[in-house]
Amino acid sequence: MGFLENFSLWGGGFTGALLPFLFVLTIVVFFHELGHFLVARLCGVRVLSFSVGFGPEIVGFNDRHGTRWKISAIPLGGYVKFFGDEDAASTPDQSSIAKMSPAEQRESFHHQPVGSRAAIVAAGPIANFILAILIFAAIFTFYGRPSTSARVDAIQPDSAAAQAGFVVGDVIVAINGRPIETFADMQRVVSTSAGQQLTVTIDRGGAKQDLKATPSLREVKDNFGNVHRIGVLGITRSMGAADAQLEKVSAPRALWMGAQETWFVVDRTLSYIGGIFVGKESADQLGGPIRIAQVSGQVATVGFIAVMNLAAILSVSIGLLNLFPVPLLDGGHLLFYAIEAIRGKPLSERAQEMGFRIGLALVVMLMIFATFNDIIHLTAS
Repeated sequence: MGFLENFSLWGGGFTGALLPFLFVLTIVVFFHELGHFLVARLCGVRVLSFSVGFGPEIVGFNDRHGTRWKISAIPLGGYVKFFGDEDAASTPDQSSIAKMSPAEQRESFHHQPVGSRAAIVAAGPIANFILAILIFAAIFTFYGRPSTSARVDAIQPDSAAAQAGFVVGDVIVAINGRPIETFADMQRVVSTSAGQQLTVTIDRGGAKQDLKATPSLREVKDNFGNVHRIGVLGITRSMGAADAQLEKVSAPRALWMGAQETWFVVDRTLSYIGGIFVGKESADQLGGPIRIAQVSGQVATVGFIAVMNLAAILSVSIGLLNLFPVPLLDGGHLLFYAIEAIRGKPLSERAQEMGFRIGLALVVMLMIFATFNDIIHLTAS
């Protein structure tokens, strides 16, 4: 039995959730920290350690540049520690910095120009986006893109589609002017447009026609029993053996499609977060490590391709989260550097310390809230 077949057996029990979770998270964290590491090296900064995970070291080695590469006991993130850092959060070690010689200052992260420091910090999230694009592109290139026409084979009574005038046999070719090539394309637009009127262009017997439809918000269960609140029109597509096709995609087009897929995850995430603040979305959909582990175990039962797709989505999410302007995250550092560039000098140590404390409190509260949601989700399922 090959690796891909063995991979699908990971989906049972605690180990079935833990192994795919660690596999996915390790890939995402490694590439995030690798982005920081590579740009730091390009800028001449000495890297003291590169860790996947936090806490006590499990295994590691030193490379020829003196960097300690290690895997640590708590697999919920990672860090790169630079020369001049006091801790994994890149807080400057003031006592050490004050004693540095000119040669040491050239290798110190905190003595670099603000542009170099910003580039090093931004490289982590950027690496996450690049990883996601490459994973999506690889899936499209080597596995293919599901290609099923957006044909209406059944209409639910009293649904949005019935009210809009859809009939069996209609083929959806565009929504709000955006071309629709597959049934999945249609589902993606509709699921994120609950309560919004859509102009749906259909092909009915060779003639084009526009229909106005407003997807209704409903709770639906996926194949694993997870409940999602999405927009639906109330149409279904019959899936015969001849309908399930995979379209082979060239490498250049796959890269472009990978970038589009990555942008869709970014756009959907920002729309969801914005919806929480204006009351259109519920925060109970926010999940933490427990939910990620559960989903990892579930998708592992489908196969390796599904796990890699999850890795790409998670990579985008982590990259985007780290860009939020919260002290302690990469985005918080970038905010401080932007202020420094405008003022011509960094914020005071006191101001930065207070910022990091506030950032830590926000991150801890978010983790507690997400974990609470995870527990509620597990007990309800």
